[in-house]
Amino acid sequence: MATQKILVIDDSRVIRNMVKDMLPAGNVEVVEAKNGEEGAKLIRSVHPNLIMLDFLLPKKSGWQVYQEIQADPRLSLIPLMLMSGRKEEVTEKISEPFEYFSFLEKPFEKKQLVGALKEAMQKAQVRKKQAPKVAAAAVADVPVADGNLAAEVQAMKQKMAQMQTEILGLKKQLSQLVAFIKQKMR
Repeated sequence: MATQKILVIDDSRVIRNMVKDMLPAGNVEVVEAKNGEEGAKLIRSVHPNLIMLDFLLPKKSGWQVYQEIQADPRLSLIPLMLMSGRKEEVTEKISEPFEYFSFLEKPFEKKQLVGALKEAMQKAQVRKKQAPKVAAAAVADVPVADGNLAAEVQAMKQKMAQMQTEILGLKKQLSQLVAFIKQKMR
């Protein structure tokens, strides 16, 4: 009996079959979706242990599915691996280094797939450790009447907290730079 469910959202039957063939038989159940719309529904109904998401998909793009995953606090904790044959399409929307997911460039071999799976699991563990602090603060302020609204507000608060940390770091660097310039001008 399969212990793990991996959802593979890719419009290429070849890629979906390749993933099934590369993963260990018996330990993993591969659930397939051939477009973004179907994949988004399966994420909620199947409750996968890991999501492999192609970035370029019909009906609903991988970018749209990614945004839905990130907006939902529960879904954002599922290990995620984005795949694409054109990495530049991904980096146009999401800058590197990829913080919350692993990236697998197509075509790939078994060793690359296994490495990306491990990386996705590690990044999800780090995110889960960070999530309770942010989630508790965000959920305390938001009424539960509209789940999507609460998720959007939480995602915005997460981004805002991250931006504030980055701003503080930049301010510190700027003040150090100004002090250094003043010292050199003397």
